[in-house]
Amino acid sequence: MQTKRFHDSEVSAVGQQLITACAVIHRKIDGIDAIFLPKRASSKKFLPDVYEIPGGHIDFGEDIVVGLKREIMEEFGMAIVVGDPFASFTYSNEVKGSHSVEIVYFATFTSPITDIVLNPDDHSEFGWFTADELEYVLTENKRGDDPEIVALAKAYSLLSGGVLNLGIEVV
Repeated sequence: MQTKRFHDSEVSAVGQQLITACAVIHRKIDGIDAIFLPKRASSKKFLPDVYEIPGGHIDFGEDIVVGLKREIMEEFGMAIVVGDPFASFTYSNEVKGSHSVEIVYFATFTSPITDIVLNPDDHSEFGWFTADELEYVLTENKRGDDPEIVALAKAYSLLSGGVLNLGIEVV
C-alpha cells in the first residue's frame, strides 16, 4: 500500500477553497448493486465515526482523476477504474476552516476486494451497502438531506438503470 505523503484532513486551510474527488465504488453482490463505504475513524475531528464516500483532496495542479486514484490507493491500497462524474456539492469544514467542492465519480476496484487495507488513522471499518441498507449509514451528522446521502441515493438510482459510464473498463 502506498503511504500518504502527509495527513491533511485536520491541517488548517482557513479561507481556502478545496477540490475533493470521491468515488462511489460499486459491485454486484448476489445480483444486487452494492456500494463500498468506509467508516471514518473515531479519532477524526471532522465527522468522526461516519460512513463516507471515499476520496480526498486534489493537490494543486493535479488531474482530478489521477488525484482520486491516488487517494484510493493511499487510503485502501486499492486500484480503481474511474467512470463518469454524476454528482457535485459543496460543504464547509469547520475544523479546517475551509470550503470544499466535492465531485463524485462512479468507480470499480481493479484490485481484489480481499486486498483492502484500512489505515486506522483514517477508517475503522467498511461495508458494502445496498440501496435498502442506506439507512444504516445515517447518523446525527449525516441525515437523509445531507448532500453526500443525496449523492448516494442518486448513485443507487443510476446503477439500477442509468446510462452513465459506471467505471467498467472496456478492453
